[in-house]
Amino acid sequence: MTAADTDIERRWELIRSKGPYGMLAVATLLAVATAELTPGTAERNTVAVLVAAGFALQLWWGRASRTRPAPSTAGTVYYGVRWALGFALTWLNPFFAFYAVTGYFDSDELLPGRRLRWIGPFACSIAVSGSQAGGLPFHEPVQWALFAALLVVNNVILTVVGHLTHQQEERSRARAETIGELERTNAALQQALEENAALHAQLLLQAREAGVADERRRLAAEIHDTIAQGLTGIIAQLQVVANAPDLPTARSHLDRASALARHSLGEARRSVHNLAPVALENDGLPQALKSTVAEWTERTGVPAEFTATGTTEQLHDEISATLLRIAQEALSNAARHARATRVGVTLSFLGDEVILDIRDDGRGFDPLALPERSSSGGFGLAGMRARAERVAGCLAVESEPGRGTALSARVPLVRHE
Repeated sequence: MTAADTDIERRWELIRSKGPYGMLAVATLLAVATAELTPGTAERNTVAVLVAAGFALQLWWGRASRTRPAPSTAGTVYYGVRWALGFALTWLNPFFAFYAVTGYFDSDELLPGRRLRWIGPFACSIAVSGSQAGGLPFHEPVQWALFAALLVVNNVILTVVGHLTHQQEERSRARAETIGELERTNAALQQALEENAALHAQLLLQAREAGVADERRRLAAEIHDTIAQGLTGIIAQLQVVANAPDLPTARSHLDRASALARHSLGEARRSVHNLAPVALENDGLPQALKSTVAEWTERTGVPAEFTATGTTEQLHDEISATLLRIAQEALSNAARHARATRVGVTLSFLGDEVILDIRDDGRGFDPLALPERSSSGGFGLAGMRARAERVAGCLAVESEPGRGTALSARVPLVRHE
Protein backbone atom coordinates (compact mmCIF):
# COMPACT_ATOMS: atom_id res chain seq x y z
CA MET A 1 0.00 0.00 0.00
CA THR A 2 1.35 3.41 -0.99
CA ALA A 3 1.58 6.43 1.31
CA ALA A 4 -1.38 8.05 -0.51
CA ASP A 5 -3.52 4.93 0.00
CA THR A 6 -2.56 4.86 3.67
CA ASP A 7 -3.54 8.50 4.06
CA ILE A 8 -6.93 7.93 2.39
CA GLU A 9 -7.59 4.90 4.58
CA ARG A 10 -6.71 6.92 7.68
CA ARG A 11 -9.20 9.63 6.70
CA TRP A 12 -11.96 7.12 6.10
CA GLU A 13 -11.29 5.58 9.51
CA LEU A 14 -11.57 9.03 11.06
CA ILE A 15 -14.94 9.59 9.33
CA ARG A 16 -16.26 6.21 10.50
CA SER A 17 -15.18 6.70 14.11
CA LYS A 18 -15.84 10.43 14.59
CA GLY A 19 -18.46 11.07 11.90
CA PRO A 20 -21.47 9.84 13.94
CA TYR A 21 -20.50 12.19 16.80
CA GLY A 22 -20.33 15.15 14.44
CA MET A 23 -23.52 14.35 12.55
CA LEU A 24 -25.45 13.78 15.78
CA ALA A 25 -24.14 17.07 17.20
CA VAL A 26 -25.08 18.98 14.01
CA ALA A 27 -28.55 17.40 13.98
CA THR A 28 -29.02 18.25 17.66
CA LEU A 29 -28.06 21.92 17.13
CA LEU A 30 -30.48 22.20 14.21
CA ALA A 31 -33.22 20.53 16.26
CA VAL A 32 -32.67 22.99 19.11
CA ALA A 33 -32.76 25.89 16.65
CA THR A 34 -36.05 24.57 15.22
CA ALA A 35 -37.64 23.47 18.47
CA GLU A 36 -41.08 24.41 17.14
CA LEU A 37 -40.97 21.28 14.96
CA THR A 38 -41.29 19.23 18.16
CA PRO A 39 -43.83 21.34 20.09
CA GLY A 40 -44.74 18.79 22.77
CA THR A 41 -42.76 18.55 25.99
CA ALA A 42 -42.90 14.77 25.90
CA GLU A 43 -41.50 14.76 22.38
CA ARG A 44 -38.67 17.09 23.41
CA ASN A 45 -37.82 14.94 26.37
CA THR A 46 -37.84 11.88 24.12
CA VAL A 47 -35.48 13.63 21.71
CA ALA A 48 -33.15 14.52 24.60
CA VAL A 49 -33.16 10.93 25.84
CA LEU A 50 -32.57 9.51 22.37
CA VAL A 51 -29.72 12.00 21.72
CA ALA A 52 -28.12 11.02 25.01
CA ALA A 53 -28.57 7.36 24.07
CA GLY A 54 -26.94 8.07 20.71
CA PHE A 55 -23.87 9.62 22.34
CA ALA A 56 -23.72 6.77 24.88
CA LEU A 57 -23.94 4.25 22.01
CA GLN A 58 -21.05 5.95 20.25
CA LEU A 59 -18.94 5.93 23.40
CA TRP A 60 -19.63 2.22 23.92
CA TRP A 61 -18.77 1.35 20.35
CA GLY A 62 -15.60 3.43 20.49
CA ARG A 63 -14.35 1.09 23.23
CA ALA A 64 -15.87 -2.12 21.86
CA SER A 65 -14.49 -1.65 18.34
CA ARG A 66 -10.93 -1.76 19.69
CA THR A 67 -11.28 -5.40 20.81
CA ARG A 68 -13.85 -6.78 18.35
CA PRO A 69 -12.97 -7.22 14.71
CA ALA A 70 -15.48 -5.90 12.19
CA PRO A 71 -17.76 -7.12 10.78
CA SER A 72 -19.02 -8.96 13.88
CA THR A 73 -22.19 -9.58 15.87
CA ALA A 74 -21.40 -6.58 18.05
CA GLY A 75 -20.92 -4.45 14.94
CA THR A 76 -24.28 -5.62 13.55
CA VAL A 77 -26.02 -4.81 16.85
CA TYR A 78 -24.38 -1.39 16.97
CA TYR A 79 -25.46 -0.65 13.40
CA GLY A 80 -29.04 -1.76 14.05
CA VAL A 81 -29.40 0.21 17.29
CA ARG A 82 -27.92 3.30 15.70
CA TRP A 83 -30.33 3.02 12.76
CA ALA A 84 -33.27 2.67 15.16
CA LEU A 85 -32.17 5.77 17.08
CA GLY A 86 -31.68 7.69 13.84
CA PHE A 87 -35.08 6.65 12.49
CA ALA A 88 -36.83 7.55 15.75
CA LEU A 89 -35.11 10.92 15.98
CA THR A 90 -35.90 11.67 12.31
CA TRP A 91 -39.54 10.80 13.02
CA LEU A 92 -39.52 13.37 15.79
CA ASN A 93 -37.46 16.00 13.90
CA PRO A 94 -36.49 15.80 10.18
CA PHE A 95 -33.07 17.37 10.83
CA PHE A 96 -31.93 14.18 12.58
CA ALA A 97 -31.67 12.66 9.10
CA PHE A 98 -28.11 13.99 9.32
CA TYR A 99 -27.51 11.36 12.00
CA ALA A 100 -29.40 8.67 10.08
CA VAL A 101 -27.21 9.21 7.01
CA THR A 102 -24.17 7.88 8.90
CA GLY A 103 -25.42 4.39 8.03
CA TYR A 104 -24.14 4.98 4.50
CA PHE A 105 -20.55 5.31 5.68
CA ASP A 106 -19.75 2.05 7.42
CA SER A 107 -22.23 -0.63 6.37
CA ASP A 108 -19.48 -2.52 4.54
CA GLU A 109 -17.31 -2.40 7.66
CA LEU A 110 -19.93 -3.44 10.23
CA LEU A 111 -22.42 -5.74 8.46
CA PRO A 112 -21.51 -9.31 7.41
CA GLY A 113 -22.76 -10.64 4.08
CA ARG A 114 -23.80 -8.88 0.89
CA ARG A 115 -27.50 -8.97 1.74
CA LEU A 116 -27.13 -7.13 5.05
CA ARG A 117 -24.76 -4.67 3.43
CA TRP A 118 -27.57 -3.83 0.98
CA ILE A 119 -30.42 -3.83 3.58
CA GLY A 120 -28.54 -1.46 5.97
CA PRO A 121 -28.16 1.47 3.56
CA PHE A 122 -31.68 0.88 2.20
CA ALA A 123 -33.09 1.18 5.72
CA CYS A 124 -31.13 4.40 6.22
CA SER A 125 -32.51 5.75 2.94
CA ILE A 126 -36.04 5.35 4.33
CA ALA A 127 -35.31 7.83 7.13
CA VAL A 128 -33.42 10.17 4.78
CA SER A 129 -36.18 10.08 2.11
CA GLY A 130 -38.84 10.66 4.77
CA SER A 131 -36.98 13.74 5.97
CA GLN A 132 -36.61 15.02 2.40
CA ALA A 133 -40.31 14.49 1.76
CA GLY A 134 -41.27 16.84 4.64
CA GLY A 135 -40.78 14.72 7.70
CA LEU A 136 -42.46 11.67 9.17
CA PRO A 137 -45.30 10.86 9.59
CA PHE A 138 -46.89 11.91 6.32
CA HIS A 139 -50.26 13.66 6.33
CA GLU A 140 -50.87 14.19 2.62
CA PRO A 141 -50.96 11.63 -0.25
CA VAL A 142 -48.56 13.76 -2.26
CA GLN A 143 -45.98 13.26 0.48
CA TRP A 144 -46.18 9.50 0.03
CA ALA A 145 -45.68 9.88 -3.71
CA LEU A 146 -42.76 12.22 -3.13
CA PHE A 147 -41.35 9.80 -0.53
CA ALA A 148 -41.52 6.92 -2.99
CA ALA A 149 -39.78 8.92 -5.70
CA LEU A 150 -37.09 10.12 -3.30
CA LEU A 151 -36.57 6.56 -2.02
CA VAL A 152 -35.94 5.36 -5.59
CA VAL A 153 -33.62 8.28 -6.37
CA ASN A 154 -31.64 7.83 -3.16
CA ASN A 155 -31.18 4.11 -3.74
CA VAL A 156 -30.18 4.66 -7.37
CA ILE A 157 -27.58 7.13 -6.15
CA LEU A 158 -26.48 4.64 -3.49
CA THR A 159 -26.17 1.91 -6.12
CA VAL A 160 -24.15 4.07 -8.52
CA VAL A 161 -21.88 5.40 -5.78
CA GLY A 162 -21.48 1.91 -4.36
CA HIS A 163 -20.60 0.52 -7.78
CA LEU A 164 -18.06 3.28 -8.41
CA THR A 165 -16.63 2.81 -4.94
CA HIS A 166 -16.32 -0.93 -5.55
CA GLN A 167 -14.55 -0.31 -8.85
CA GLN A 168 -12.18 2.13 -7.16
CA GLU A 169 -11.46 -0.40 -4.43
CA GLU A 170 -10.80 -3.07 -7.05
CA ARG A 171 -8.45 -0.73 -8.88
CA SER A 172 -6.73 0.14 -5.62
CA ARG A 173 -6.43 -3.53 -4.74
CA ALA A 174 -5.10 -4.36 -8.20
CA ARG A 175 -2.67 -1.45 -7.99
CA ALA A 176 -1.53 -2.63 -4.56
CA GLU A 177 -1.05 -6.16 -5.89
CA THR A 178 0.85 -4.80 -8.88
CA ILE A 179 3.05 -2.70 -6.64
CA GLY A 180 3.62 -5.69 -4.40
CA GLU A 181 4.48 -7.85 -7.39
CA LEU A 182 6.85 -5.17 -8.67
CA GLU A 183 8.50 -4.98 -5.27
CA ARG A 184 8.92 -8.75 -5.23
CA THR A 185 10.23 -8.66 -8.80
CA ASN A 186 12.64 -5.87 -7.92
CA ALA A 187 13.80 -7.82 -4.88
CA ALA A 188 14.27 -10.93 -7.01
CA LEU A 189 16.06 -8.84 -9.66
CA GLN A 190 18.32 -7.32 -7.03
CA GLN A 191 19.08 -10.78 -5.68
CA ALA A 192 19.74 -12.02 -9.22
CA LEU A 193 22.06 -9.06 -9.84
CA GLU A 194 23.94 -9.82 -6.65
CA GLU A 195 24.18 -13.49 -7.62
CA ASN A 196 25.29 -12.51 -11.12
CA ALA A 197 27.95 -10.23 -9.65
CA ALA A 198 29.21 -13.07 -7.47
CA LEU A 199 29.05 -15.45 -10.44
CA HIS A 200 30.85 -12.91 -12.62
CA ALA A 201 33.62 -12.62 -10.05
CA GLN A 202 33.83 -16.40 -9.84
CA LEU A 203 33.93 -16.70 -13.63
CA LEU A 204 36.67 -14.09 -13.81
CA LEU A 205 38.68 -16.07 -11.28
CA GLN A 206 38.08 -19.31 -13.16
CA ALA A 207 38.93 -17.64 -16.48
CA ARG A 208 42.14 -16.31 -14.97
CA GLU A 209 43.00 -19.74 -13.63
CA ALA A 210 42.08 -21.35 -16.95
CA GLY A 211 44.23 -18.81 -18.78
CA VAL A 212 47.16 -19.60 -16.54
CA ALA A 213 46.65 -23.34 -17.03
CA ASP A 214 46.26 -22.92 -20.78
CA GLU A 215 49.45 -20.85 -20.97
CA ARG A 216 51.28 -23.51 -18.99
CA ARG A 217 50.03 -26.19 -21.36
CA ARG A 218 51.02 -24.06 -24.34
CA LEU A 219 54.53 -23.54 -23.04
CA ALA A 220 54.85 -27.21 -22.15
CA ALA A 221 53.75 -28.22 -25.62
CA GLU A 222 56.03 -25.65 -27.25
CA ILE A 223 59.00 -26.84 -25.19
CA HIS A 224 58.18 -30.42 -26.06
CA ASP A 225 57.77 -29.68 -29.77
CA THR A 226 60.83 -27.44 -30.11
CA ILE A 227 63.45 -27.61 -27.40
CA ALA A 228 62.92 -31.27 -26.48
CA GLN A 229 63.00 -32.40 -30.10
CA GLY A 230 66.00 -30.19 -30.81
CA LEU A 231 67.86 -31.62 -27.84
CA THR A 232 66.95 -35.12 -28.99
CA GLY A 233 68.39 -34.34 -32.40
CA ILE A 234 71.53 -32.85 -30.87
CA ILE A 235 72.04 -35.93 -28.73
CA ALA A 236 71.60 -38.15 -31.79
CA GLN A 237 74.16 -36.13 -33.75
CA LEU A 238 76.64 -36.18 -30.86
CA GLN A 239 76.25 -39.95 -30.58
CA VAL A 240 77.15 -40.23 -34.26
CA VAL A 241 80.15 -37.97 -33.65
CA ALA A 242 81.31 -40.25 -30.86
CA ASN A 243 81.35 -43.19 -33.27
CA ALA A 244 82.47 -41.27 -36.37
CA PRO A 245 85.21 -43.09 -38.30
CA ASP A 246 86.90 -39.91 -39.52
CA LEU A 247 87.14 -36.18 -38.75
CA PRO A 248 85.08 -34.86 -41.72
CA THR A 249 82.11 -37.05 -40.72
CA ALA A 250 82.40 -35.90 -37.12
CA ARG A 251 82.54 -32.23 -38.19
CA SER A 252 79.48 -32.69 -40.40
CA HIS A 253 77.43 -34.04 -37.52
CA LEU A 254 78.81 -31.37 -35.17
CA ASP A 255 77.62 -28.73 -37.62
CA ARG A 256 74.16 -30.33 -37.63
CA ALA A 257 74.15 -30.41 -33.84
CA SER A 258 75.16 -26.73 -33.70
CA ALA A 259 72.46 -25.79 -36.20
CA LEU A 260 69.88 -27.71 -34.17
CA ALA A 261 71.00 -25.94 -31.01
CA ARG A 262 70.65 -22.50 -32.64
CA HIS A 263 67.27 -23.46 -34.08
CA SER A 264 66.05 -24.74 -30.71
CA LEU A 265 67.22 -21.57 -28.98
CA GLY A 266 65.29 -19.44 -31.46
CA GLU A 267 62.18 -21.56 -31.05
CA ALA A 268 62.46 -21.32 -27.27
CA ARG A 269 62.53 -17.53 -27.46
CA ARG A 270 59.57 -17.53 -29.82
CA SER A 271 57.63 -19.89 -27.55
CA VAL A 272 58.16 -17.58 -24.57
CA HIS A 273 56.87 -14.61 -26.59
CA ASN A 274 54.10 -16.71 -28.22
CA LEU A 275 55.38 -15.95 -31.72
CA ALA A 276 54.88 -17.99 -34.88
CA PRO A 277 57.39 -20.80 -35.55
CA VAL A 278 60.53 -19.91 -37.50
CA ALA A 279 59.39 -21.96 -40.48
CA LEU A 280 56.29 -19.75 -40.84
CA GLU A 281 58.12 -16.46 -40.52
CA ASN A 282 58.59 -15.97 -44.26
CA ASP A 283 56.67 -18.87 -45.83
CA GLY A 284 53.09 -20.12 -45.83
CA LEU A 285 52.08 -23.41 -44.28
CA PRO A 286 52.59 -25.58 -47.40
CA GLN A 287 56.15 -24.37 -47.89
CA ALA A 288 56.88 -24.64 -44.14
CA LEU A 289 55.63 -28.24 -44.10
CA LYS A 290 57.65 -29.06 -47.19
CA SER A 291 60.82 -27.68 -45.58
CA THR A 292 60.08 -29.48 -42.30
CA VAL A 293 59.60 -32.81 -44.10
CA ALA A 294 62.82 -32.32 -46.10
CA GLU A 295 64.83 -31.46 -42.96
CA TRP A 296 63.34 -34.47 -41.15
CA THR A 297 64.34 -36.75 -44.06
CA GLU A 298 67.87 -35.36 -44.08
CA ARG A 299 68.17 -35.83 -40.32
CA THR A 300 66.69 -39.32 -40.05
CA GLY A 301 67.50 -40.79 -43.45
CA VAL A 302 63.90 -42.02 -43.81
CA PRO A 303 62.25 -41.05 -47.14
CA ALA A 304 59.30 -38.69 -46.60
CA GLU A 305 57.10 -37.03 -49.18
CA PHE A 306 54.95 -33.92 -48.84
CA THR A 307 51.87 -33.24 -50.99
CA ALA A 308 49.43 -30.31 -51.02
CA THR A 309 45.98 -30.61 -52.59
CA GLY A 310 43.18 -28.16 -53.23
CA THR A 311 43.36 -24.39 -53.64
CA THR A 312 46.06 -23.08 -51.34
CA GLU A 313 44.84 -20.42 -48.90
CA GLN A 314 46.76 -18.00 -46.68
CA LEU A 315 45.77 -19.34 -43.26
CA HIS A 316 45.49 -17.55 -39.94
CA ASP A 317 48.77 -17.65 -38.01
CA GLU A 318 47.28 -19.75 -35.19
CA ILE A 319 45.91 -22.34 -37.62
CA SER A 320 49.22 -22.57 -39.48
CA ALA A 321 51.24 -22.84 -36.26
CA THR A 322 48.91 -25.54 -34.91
CA LEU A 323 49.17 -27.74 -38.01
CA LEU A 324 52.93 -27.25 -38.25
CA ARG A 325 53.42 -28.26 -34.60
CA ILE A 326 51.23 -31.33 -35.10
CA ALA A 327 53.27 -32.32 -38.14
CA GLN A 328 56.55 -31.83 -36.23
CA GLU A 329 55.30 -33.94 -33.31
CA ALA A 330 54.01 -36.67 -35.62
CA LEU A 331 57.32 -36.83 -37.50
CA SER A 332 59.22 -36.89 -34.22
CA ASN A 333 57.11 -39.82 -33.01
CA ALA A 334 57.66 -41.63 -36.29
CA ALA A 335 61.42 -41.19 -35.97
CA ARG A 336 61.54 -42.37 -32.36
CA HIS A 337 58.95 -45.13 -32.25
CA ALA A 338 57.63 -46.19 -35.66
CA ARG A 339 60.79 -47.58 -37.32
CA ALA A 340 59.18 -46.59 -40.61
CA THR A 341 60.76 -46.92 -44.05
CA ARG A 342 58.45 -44.40 -45.72
CA VAL A 343 56.42 -41.42 -44.49
CA GLY A 344 53.80 -39.35 -46.34
CA VAL A 345 52.48 -35.91 -45.33
CA THR A 346 49.46 -34.43 -47.13
CA LEU A 347 47.90 -30.99 -46.63
CA SER A 348 44.39 -30.70 -48.11
CA PHE A 349 42.38 -27.50 -48.53
CA LEU A 350 38.71 -28.52 -48.63
CA GLY A 351 36.40 -25.52 -48.76
CA ASP A 352 35.82 -24.60 -45.12
CA GLU A 353 38.40 -26.85 -43.48
CA VAL A 354 42.02 -27.93 -43.73
CA ILE A 355 43.13 -31.54 -43.25
CA LEU A 356 46.67 -32.62 -42.39
CA ASP A 357 47.39 -36.34 -42.89
CA ILE A 358 50.62 -38.04 -41.74
CA ARG A 359 51.09 -41.72 -42.68
CA ASP A 360 53.94 -44.14 -42.07
CA ASP A 361 54.54 -47.84 -42.70
CA GLY A 362 56.09 -48.45 -39.29
CA ARG A 363 55.32 -51.01 -36.66
CA GLY A 364 52.10 -49.31 -35.50
CA PHE A 365 50.45 -49.60 -32.09
CA ASP A 366 47.13 -50.05 -30.32
CA PRO A 367 45.62 -46.55 -29.83
CA LEU A 368 43.39 -47.76 -26.97
CA ALA A 369 46.37 -49.09 -25.01
CA LEU A 370 48.43 -45.91 -25.41
CA PRO A 371 48.73 -43.71 -22.29
CA GLU A 372 47.96 -40.01 -22.60
CA ARG A 373 51.60 -39.22 -21.85
CA SER A 374 54.53 -41.29 -22.91
CA SER A 375 56.99 -42.74 -20.45
CA SER A 376 59.61 -40.33 -21.66
CA GLY A 377 57.55 -37.40 -20.49
CA GLY A 378 56.37 -36.25 -23.91
CA PHE A 379 52.86 -35.18 -24.75
CA GLY A 380 52.43 -37.33 -27.86
CA LEU A 381 48.91 -37.86 -29.17
CA ALA A 382 47.32 -36.02 -26.24
CA GLY A 383 49.35 -32.91 -27.05
CA MET A 384 48.46 -33.04 -30.74
CA ARG A 385 44.79 -33.57 -29.94
CA ALA A 386 44.84 -30.65 -27.49
CA ARG A 387 46.41 -28.40 -30.12
CA ALA A 388 43.73 -29.30 -32.67
CA GLU A 389 40.88 -28.80 -30.19
CA ARG A 390 42.28 -25.42 -29.15
CA VAL A 391 41.43 -24.12 -32.64
CA ALA A 392 38.06 -25.96 -32.79
CA GLY A 393 39.50 -28.91 -34.68
CA CYS A 394 39.95 -32.62 -34.01
CA LEU A 395 42.54 -35.36 -34.37
CA ALA A 396 41.83 -38.90 -35.60
CA VAL A 397 44.29 -41.80 -35.18
CA GLU A 398 44.27 -45.09 -37.06
CA SER A 399 46.89 -47.70 -36.27
CA GLU A 400 47.39 -51.42 -35.78
CA PRO A 401 50.44 -53.28 -34.57
CA GLY A 402 52.58 -54.10 -37.64
CA ARG A 403 50.44 -52.05 -40.08
CA GLY A 404 51.68 -48.52 -39.68
CA THR A 405 49.97 -45.39 -38.41
CA ALA A 406 47.78 -42.68 -39.94
CA LEU A 407 47.04 -39.36 -38.22
CA SER A 408 44.46 -36.91 -39.53
CA ALA A 409 44.08 -33.41 -38.07
CA ARG A 410 40.97 -31.48 -39.22
CA VAL A 411 40.74 -27.78 -38.41
CA PRO A 412 38.52 -24.98 -39.71
CA LEU A 413 39.87 -22.95 -42.62
CA VAL A 414 40.37 -19.51 -41.09
CA ARG A 415 42.01 -17.13 -43.50
CA HIS A 416 44.74 -14.71 -42.59
CA GLU A 417 43.39 -11.38 -41.35
